[in-house]
Amino acid sequence: MNTAHILLSLLPVIVITEATYKLWIPNTNFENASNWNEQRVPCSGDTAMFLRDKGVSVYVKSTHALTNLYLPLDGEFILPHGSGFLAASRDDPECNQGTSVNFNDADRHQWLDPTLWSSALSPEDLEIGRFLFSVDVENIPCHNDDVIFSPETSFRVQLKETESANQLRSISVLGKKFTNNEDFSQYLKSPSGKLQFSGLAQPQITNSRCQDSTGCLCGNDGMFRDICSARLQYTRNKCPEATCANPLQPIGHCCAICGVIISLEYSSTFNLETYRSRLLHAFLSLMKYSSIKLAISKVRSSSSIFSAVRLSEELIIQIVLIDGKEGSLAGSDALQLGKDILADIETHGETFGITKAEMQFATGGVTSPHQKPMSAGAISGIVIGTILGLSLIGVSYFLYRMDFCRLQDFQFFHYWRNGSRMRDTASTMDHRGFENPIFEPSEVSNQAADSGESDWKQITQPESGFQLSNPVFDSNFDV
Repeated sequence: MNTAHILLSLLPVIVITEATYKLWIPNTNFENASNWNEQRVPCSGDTAMFLRDKGVSVYVKSTHALTNLYLPLDGEFILPHGSGFLAASRDDPECNQGTSVNFNDADRHQWLDPTLWSSALSPEDLEIGRFLFSVDVENIPCHNDDVIFSPETSFRVQLKETESANQLRSISVLGKKFTNNEDFSQYLKSPSGKLQFSGLAQPQITNSRCQDSTGCLCGNDGMFRDICSARLQYTRNKCPEATCANPLQPIGHCCAICGVIISLEYSSTFNLETYRSRLLHAFLSLMKYSSIKLAISKVRSSSSIFSAVRLSEELIIQIVLIDGKEGSLAGSDALQLGKDILADIETHGETFGITKAEMQFATGGVTSPHQKPMSAGAISGIVIGTILGLSLIGVSYFLYRMDFCRLQDFQFFHYWRNGSRMRDTASTMDHRGFENPIFEPSEVSNQAADSGESDWKQITQPESGFQLSNPVFDSNFDV
């Protein structure tokens, strides 16, 4: 089998997608039990009450018999064929409550709440529930996304003004698709548009798609604080407590996680959708990884991930892995998958245009509170560096013993061998020093001896932040 055939066998079927599709989850349908304060749809013995001063759009799918119905001053009821309201003419044995059931305030749903959106690679995936997992900033509509409000539903969404504009590729409302600002602005001025979209802000429709095969930035970074505030509005801005000792903070995510973050550097041949397909088909299709959620996207990193020297802003590919386990097992499956992905990158990374990789992890197991995640390359580099360091010390000591070197700089070997005896006699020494039985008599000040001990400690105790090259990749790979 030639090389071309081998490479083709490694590549999965390429998924070509123009954008990500974002579906708005909440609705204001009459038949949705979560829209009522008693978590049930009013029946014939009940009085259905809508808030007097709250505008709302309500889709009614069927016919409902009610004792009383109180409507809002500003509202609309969308009634397809065969739906409507009837006055209850007789007692219904299945509805004997006879209470007032109140419709909840529809203004509680915010556009910027990432928990209120579902993401998929196609409208078909949205229909069958094949959703994507994303970090919070990317779970609300990004600049190149298509937004869908499901047909045969009603909704009301709060639009909040932010520091950066919320841009979209397109937006579909009740089956009608808008691809430019002019048409959408006219719709927002209509009676239905005013009831469905509240607030002064307006999404900008660009009808533009991502032209970069390596992936495009979401574009929501400037709204990060507003997004997190909307997500945590019902929890007093407190994130769920992570069960691992050192939870990770993915770029663009509001809360820390137990799991894995893999950061990739890439070449111009990298294709985000091709590699996403690789991960989905080669790993997430396996039964042992069925509980794992995977997010992959291009992000802007202002920190130095791969080098302690470069501090400039750079674009990387971020992969986030979390699993459904809790307690001491939280993140354990994600860690195993992370190791498998790194091993796959070592073998096939060049084929997919991946030049460098680093993994950080945090699991629910017992770990040191100050332990920092370390990549596989860093571990290998430290081992090799330690071996080289010991070899250098051994060679130097051999030259000293063979009398090839008579440099004063090698004086620390004598201090190393006789350190304990020197400390015992240090108090009896005068300022002239002592006679060395190996070297010629010389004067060594106490200050020099003290500095020798300090230098040796500095050599044997490198800083904890020191990192070495990863031998798996090329020699230019800074971990």
